[in-house]
Amino acid sequence: MSPSLTRIISWGHELLEEVVKPGSLAVDLTAGNGHDTLLLARLVGPEGQVVAFDIQENAIASTQNRLLSEGLSAREWATSDALLSRSPGVDLVCGSHTLFADIVPDQPVAIIGNLGFLPGGDKEIITQPDSTLKALDAGCDALAVGGRMAIVVYPGHPGGDVEADAVSLFFSKLDQDCFQVLLVKVQNRPQAPFLLVAEKKKGV
Repeated sequence: MSPSLTRIISWGHELLEEVVKPGSLAVDLTAGNGHDTLLLARLVGPEGQVVAFDIQENAIASTQNRLLSEGLSAREWATSDALLSRSPGVDLVCGSHTLFADIVPDQPVAIIGNLGFLPGGDKEIITQPDSTLKALDAGCDALAVGGRMAIVVYPGHPGGDVEADAVSLFFSKLDQDCFQVLLVKVQNRPQAPFLLVAEKKKGV
């Protein structure tokens, strides 16, 4: 763990670790290179389930390889709107996180997402405000009471500022009777990534 005050991703991990238990269901909205998916898989343990989305086949392959290198493996699914079964293990969905409501089989206690582009991949392929907001809305609806959704936003790349504004507005408008929202931001670096976390206090 980095000692840096600005370890934004690690702050998100720590806040999810507080609510994820063995056997839980967790969702990764952006599998990327598999770092968050692996973290969630370790937290839920062999009896838990992780569902991870990514539209890029190379991201799904990278995540699968990362899991395999740690002695884990995952079921892979092509783009589909079929509801997954609630069963132990990791499910990698090569499709948009806009399919959240159609695919995720139960109420997750944790949802994570790192927006922007795939590190090491094509920087022209980035998460988009419309699809991101649809996934966040579905995630808030599905999130278990007491569960948390942690999203890291990257305003510094082309298009990132527009998505950052949209996501910030979304979180700011969540019903305060149903959600608590935390913002972790490097105040004197406006282009730095920042973290938004929503905790569900009661059903919507």
